[in-house]
Amino acid sequence: MAATIKKGQALASLSITPLIDIVFLLLIFFLVATRFAEEDRELDVQLPTASEAKPMISKPKEIEININDEGLYFLSGQPASSEQLKLSLTEASTNNPSNQSVVLRADRRASWDAVVQAIDACHRAGIYEVIPTTQSDDP
Repeated sequence: MAATIKKGQALASLSITPLIDIVFLLLIFFLVATRFAEEDRELDVQLPTASEAKPMISKPKEIEININDEGLYFLSGQPASSEQLKLSLTEASTNNPSNQSVVLRADRRASWDAVVQAIDACHRAGIYEVIPTTQSDDP
């Protein structure tokens, strides 16, 4: 005996247009609201090697100071003078006095003087956790 199936009208009137609108709005929201932290790592520097270097697992919340091969400083991808560096570090230390840290990325061809001045600026600002960044010497 053949059974007859009645098709309801509920699915025929279901509109997916509002669902598509919500998906696009969420997509736009996340694209606009996401801060791309990779901008600090855009400067092309050749890092020195270290046998105990480990890749960073999580995104740091530290200040990143980049020093290129000419000894110029970069904060958040923007060039900065030594005075601007000192002012930014002092402000960061004032805003976060207990646990502010700095990640120092210096090109291996950079002069040692530029690196020491950056570390000295950190210490004068009251930031004593300076983390030098290296790359692994594994081939």
